[in-house]
Amino acid sequence: MGDKKVFSTRLEDDLLKKLKHLAIDKDESLGNLLEEAIQDLLKKYEKQESKPKK
Repeated sequence: MGDKKVFSTRLEDDLLKKLKHLAIDKDESLGNLLEEAIQDLLKKYEKQESKPKK
């Protein structure tokens, strides 16, 4: 990917707890899971932007 930057945000307690459990279950870091989620989100919106508007 490239250089990484520190990024701080606030999440709902329940959402963060679920994310931490997923990280443990998948043996992944929180950062890796967040990067994957952000990449998926960006792809979703890029697809929506490329659709012709009516």
